[in-house]
Amino acid sequence: MSAIGDGVSEIGAGFTHRHKIRVRYAETDAMGVVYYGNYLTYFEVARVEYLRSAGIDYRSLEDDKMTGAVVEAHVRYHLPARFDDELSLWSRCVSMGKVRFRIEYEVWREEDRVLVASGYTEHALLSHASLRPVRIPEWVREGVERFETSRRGRDHA
Repeated sequence: MSAIGDGVSEIGAGFTHRHKIRVRYAETDAMGVVYYGNYLTYFEVARVEYLRSAGIDYRSLEDDKMTGAVVEAHVRYHLPARFDDELSLWSRCVSMGKVRFRIEYEVWREEDRVLVASGYTEHALLSHASLRPVRIPEWVREGVERFETSRRGRDHA
């Protein structure tokens, strides 16, 4: 299945951040392809780098005794990636409520224009002490909104 087969016309279309990684041997399974669970790790890498680019240091949330707990995750596997493939992890924040936010992802092997995986994670901001939901701080909300607005419709190479 290619980008065209999935109804996606362009690599990273509509996404606002890209982070590149290279598949390590330890991330592959006995069939020589990336183990399915590692895509959630790739999503985490993309999310942390997205937030950093938006001016939000995830460690600052931790220092303020908050964490963005995953409450839902979905991965769709399109085509396999293999050891030493260079992958582009595309991400964007598509919604932000009072305590929850959703990040969408696409994982591309740009060398041959293949969409490898796509999906999303939904997070609730929780207090470390109580594990109860807390409001997303205004500095986080403003940082994401500013980043999304400044990046829409631009090439992010």
